Amino acid sequence: MPGFELFSDLERKEVNDVLDNGVLMRYGFDGMRKGHWKAKALEAALEKTFGSEHVQLVSSGTAAVSVALASAGVGAGDEVIMPSFTFVASFEAILMLGAIPVLVDIDDTLTLDPKAVEAAVTSKTKAVMVVHMCGSMGNMDALRRVCDTHNLIFVEDACQAIGGTYHGKPLGSIADVGCFSFDFVKTITCGEGGAVVTNNKAYYLNADHYSDHGHDHIGGDRGAESHPFLGYNFRISELNAAVGLAQVRRLPEFIALQKKHYTIIRAALAPIPEVTFRSVPEGGEESYAFLNFYLPSLEITRRVSQSFKDSGIDVCFHYYDNNWHYIRKWDHLKDLKSLFPISKEVKEGLDYLQTKTFEQSDGYIARNISCLIKLSWTEDEVRDRAEKMAKCILSCIEK
Repeated sequence: MPGFELFSDLERKEVNDVLDNGVLMRYGFDGMRKGHWKAKALEAALEKTFGSEHVQLVSSGTAAVSVALASAGVGAGDEVIMPSFTFVASFEAILMLGAIPVLVDIDDTLTLDPKAVEAAVTSKTKAVMVVHMCGSMGNMDALRRVCDTHNLIFVEDACQAIGGTYHGKPLGSIADVGCFSFDFVKTITCGEGGAVVTNNKAYYLNADHYSDHGHDHIGGDRGAESHPFLGYNFRISELNAAVGLAQVRRLPEFIALQKKHYTIIRAALAPIPEVTFRSVPEGGEESYAFLNFYLPSLEITRRVSQSFKDSGIDVCFHYYDNNWHYIRKWDHLKDLKSLFPISKEVKEGLDYLQTKTFEQSDGYIARNISCLIKLSWTEDEVRDRAEKMAKCILSCIEK
């Protein structure tokens, strides 16, 4: 991770196909295409990769979450339960629909705690969205039971977890609907792009129409197509899809490299008694995009994080002090700082953030360091890095 580290002639060939025919739009212009339909080809490849019946490409991972929720009927006033540790896009995508994000604690998987989800269900709850942060999953069986008990839509945000599996099924293909990102720092990149994945035909058709201004895509005349309902523009371009088409064919190669590098670093840190690793549910296998470990305290974790930086060890994140990924620094959400008026219903629905605390989440995020696994490292570079990381940790613990 990320896929741009290993761009090759494969990506250039797919992009040049699009530049050669000049058609950047994924729909129409049949006679000019010279047989190239990159978005359609990428959707077919992703269906095969995920073992899913339907894939709808969109313009970003954020768009994928909004389109997935809208396609499943989530809208104004509905509550969507989500984790306190995620990217800001999770709550942005919910708010865009006029729905209310209900943040709850994570557990040692760094994803939703099923007990916290159960406790948060109300008469307004419409969906539960698990976010497979940093390449691994939550307790999917327990979360599914909560959703089934309360008749809730189960959504997977697998934007950071392509290539991970749970009991042999690809992450993002397990819940009622899944979401992926293919932005510039993901294992598979389109530059910008995303996907909605589902086996539910109604959700798929909704996503297909909603992401293209409500077009039903029936017939060969775009101007004569019907609009069964209102939609927006979340289309992916053929150029972006072309990059992703080459990249998805290389997914096994990328995952194998991530696993190799992850394994070397983990082996170097495992002998340190004070280091423990995130919990991966039984039957789950990470995507190996990140190595996540815990240290004994916030103080030690901050020292280690700074030591990594001082030693030139990059892409190791301490999210407790991060503005993008953890509730602690999301003041713009807590204070509802918006360019446009927020509805009374949403304001009242988010009032809980003025007093709610997340002690359990704090306990995990304060002690966690998340290390991105690069594809471009050589084996010697990985081993040198692993040795330096272990020395930094031991030095900080001994202080």
